[in-house]
Amino acid sequence: MPIRCAWATDPLDVIYHDGEWGVPVHDDLRLFEFLILEGAQAGLSWNTILRKRDAYRAAYRGFDPANVARFGDRDVARLMNDAGIVRNAAKVRWSIANAKAFLAVQRECGSFDAYLWSFVDGTPIVNRPRTRDEVPARTELSDRISKDLRKRGFGFVGSSIVYALLQAVGVVDDHSADCFRAAAPAGKKRVTHALRR
Repeated sequence: MPIRCAWATDPLDVIYHDGEWGVPVHDDLRLFEFLILEGAQAGLSWNTILRKRDAYRAAYRGFDPANVARFGDRDVARLMNDAGIVRNAAKVRWSIANAKAFLAVQRECGSFDAYLWSFVDGTPIVNRPRTRDEVPARTELSDRISKDLRKRGFGFVGSSIVYALLQAVGVVDDHSADCFRAAAPAGKKRVTHALRR
């Protein structure tokens, strides 16, 4: 039985941890998916969102930001009546606003991928925490990105949500030092940064 990060205990968490968490993502559709899901997760457990992920994919038309940006009042009503997703009016309305802001970033930067990864010069930040307590809820990097996203019209992008997004899409790799995924190849050389407490 491989050793995993302490949070990966539920079978769904294990699948996500082993195959996705901390793996660099460079596809804008997947980045938009994680942006919406991380915002939806605010105040809830990530496991709750993982259980609703397929319903989100259906409700949000495959997470195509161009489609979501066109959602109107009828779509808001549809989403608010969809028991498969988190039915929170603010989160639903911000997801549509975020789609519009996402498209604006794509127009300005060529892709959301280029925008997001520019904050780390294209190289993931690798931390190897020894305990769960060493994993921060936010960092100077997530503060900076959160501030910039808000300036660009995004919502539900507080620093803690942004840090979770960075972990999810591999901009930050926080697999614990004893986790079997800590030794996984990243496809390109990564710079390891020690955690500072």
